[in-house]
Amino acid sequence: MDQDVESPVAIHQPKLPKQARDDLPRHISRDRTKRKIQRYVRKDGKCNVHHGNVRETYRYLTDIFTTLVDLKWRFNLLIFVMVYTVTWLFFGMIWWLIAYIRGDMDHLEDPSWTPCVTNLNGFVSAFLFSIETETTIGYGYRVITDKCPEGIILLLIQSVLGSIVNAFMVGCMFVKISQPKKRAETLVFSTHAVISMRDGKLCLMFRVGDLRNSHIVEASIRAKLIKSKQTSEGEFIPLNQTDINVGYYTGDDRLFLVSPLIISHEINQQSPFWEISKAQLPKEELEIVVILEGMVEATGMTCQARSSYITSEILWGYRFTPVLTLEDGFYEVDYNSFHETYETSTPSLSAKELAELASRAELPVSWSVSSKLNQHAELETEEEEKNAEEQTERNGEVANLENESKV
Repeated sequence: MDQDVESPVAIHQPKLPKQARDDLPRHISRDRTKRKIQRYVRKDGKCNVHHGNVRETYRYLTDIFTTLVDLKWRFNLLIFVMVYTVTWLFFGMIWWLIAYIRGDMDHLEDPSWTPCVTNLNGFVSAFLFSIETETTIGYGYRVITDKCPEGIILLLIQSVLGSIVNAFMVGCMFVKISQPKKRAETLVFSTHAVISMRDGKLCLMFRVGDLRNSHIVEASIRAKLIKSKQTSEGEFIPLNQTDINVGYYTGDDRLFLVSPLIISHEINQQSPFWEISKAQLPKEELEIVVILEGMVEATGMTCQARSSYITSEILWGYRFTPVLTLEDGFYEVDYNSFHETYETSTPSLSAKELAELASRAELPVSWSVSSKLNQHAELETEEEEKNAEEQTERNGEVANLENESKV
């Protein structure tokens, strides 16, 4: 199922990519192999997308908790310190104003005077009393008396507000610390994807692995093809997303990720790679985004790891080197060979051409006949070249005869 990346509504004329400008087909055919492909998702999983001209910034404040969690650590710590400091200073100022209005500052040496807060003789002491009240330290040197009703009300307000601030800020810091983003660092993808034959079918494959002993629960894998396209009506759709089937209907997309696994996509009629051959692959501007997600066994939180492959990272005619061996009664995984591949005999034709040749020759589509299909295709190419040469020679002879007749 295709999904389009919606672009924000803008008043000015949007800056379309070069493919959407004048003479689209000619431009692509001329510059496609020269221009570097811009990644949609980087190899480390971060999305290479910048949100600009966001006018409804108030939406960030309506979800202030998520906004704080998404901030960088330096800003988060700054806000954490500022919130507590401001509340302490604010209530310290109020405690000092109460003492000043009641005249406690004028009766510091009067033993018969009952102040609102004992041993409060200035703003510094009021600030310290505010910290002791909000953090419930209770040193016992400065205490509120029962002769100050406004102080009792302020004490209740600060205690309740302090509890709210503690719950909000501590909760924010706890969520940020326990975020499972770092767990994705130990989920690895192969640096290259490969295309080769598997069980008689042309397949696109990549490898995933988990470096930790604690496993990902309910792990699932998805893949998307990111490729701009132009509709039959002339509409240009940038970064169109097309689903790549990696076993959704068979359940193979549900992984038991104990050891590295090779994820396979069968290139059939429903595949976006159905008409792509080895020679055509480097000319394509596409990107494959793979998404692995599941729950962290230790914390129960959802984790997601991402990576991507561009055309230069897709190797045609290669397979992955095995990494699993049996030693002393247990299986050993050699991650030094995780990214390694080796070359294998693979037809250079597209899956569509292989199917057409197999049906034309009334042969089953299997790797046992793929070499014959390659030979058949090579013979057809040689025959076409030979016919073209003969036609050129005949045209030359005809031209010579015409010149002689004119003379």
